[in-house]
Amino acid sequence: MTSPPQDGTSAAADAPHLKRLLTVKDLVFFGIVLIQPIAPVGIFGLAQQESRGHVSATIVIGMVAMMLTAFSYGRMATLYPSAGSAYTYVSRGLGAHLGFLAGWAMFFGYLLIPLANTIYGSLTLEKISGIPYWIGVPLFVVTITVLNLRKISATAHANMALLAIMTVVIVAYVVFAIKFLAHSGGWGNLISYKPFYNPEKFDLGAMATATSIAALTYIGFDGVTTLSEEVHNPKRSVPIAVVLVCFLTGVFSTIEVYLAQLAWPDYTTFANPDTAFLDVTKLVGGPWLFQAMGWILVIACFGTGLAGQAGAARLLYGMGRENVLPGNFFGHLSPRTKIPNFNVM
Repeated sequence: MTSPPQDGTSAAADAPHLKRLLTVKDLVFFGIVLIQPIAPVGIFGLAQQESRGHVSATIVIGMVAMMLTAFSYGRMATLYPSAGSAYTYVSRGLGAHLGFLAGWAMFFGYLLIPLANTIYGSLTLEKISGIPYWIGVPLFVVTITVLNLRKISATAHANMALLAIMTVVIVAYVVFAIKFLAHSGGWGNLISYKPFYNPEKFDLGAMATATSIAALTYIGFDGVTTLSEEVHNPKRSVPIAVVLVCFLTGVFSTIEVYLAQLAWPDYTTFANPDTAFLDVTKLVGGPWLFQAMGWILVIACFGTGLAGQAGAARLLYGMGRENVLPGNFFGHLSPRTKIPNFNVM
């Protein structure tokens, strides 16, 4: 009878592990869906008022700052390509105790993402379709959880589909905004430096306040790093993806708010800053575009909840695998799908 190898390599090979199925493209889709391609919709009115009409500039400033942060995350991911993300980076760099605090801080953030999006998505669904809130909540929760219990490639495909749907409406908004501006003042009406710098209203203190609001546009980009152990060649793919997510989000968001500023230049006339962007869509495209953007908000909430739950589950897996949390539960992987199914549930 042959004795088992003493170095533990066989046991390590047989142990459940996350499967490397994702590409840079999958990571970018995941990150953009997590952040939402319509991220500036919610902050547009408030940031426009706080910046005194310079919301486009604040989006660009926020993009530069977040890309520096994203570059730092990417560098750490090359050293520690782990599902634990910042928890692992802090643990290895500054010690286990600080890593534990960082991990819990991250987890509460990721916990709030699917929670908040389930609530907001269900309320929006009730407003535009009449589906009761008490039906919308379990509909969101069950659908998101079932998708996340499948292989990570299925979640990636769902993200691509959601992003495609959101992109259609965003492109429609851009086209109608350009058409509206061209008809109201000619093609020259599309070019203006005032959304970025208006000397009559520029104020550095107001810009600083508004930039802190605009930075919310990029919240969640670090979720890309929680999938590091499910990526082909993570030391190359993760740094590229995390920086690309910030850059593309910044470009899309700037285009969206720039056109909105040109279409509705007087920010003092917003009926409600929280819904100012939806009012702009109704102005440039009529009631149908207003309704379409409302549905896109529901889809965006669904996509962000899906991505947020996936990120939270993998963060808990990273902590459970190192026995910072009980490993038998949090460090468990499904033998069939190779995803942390207990954490998802």
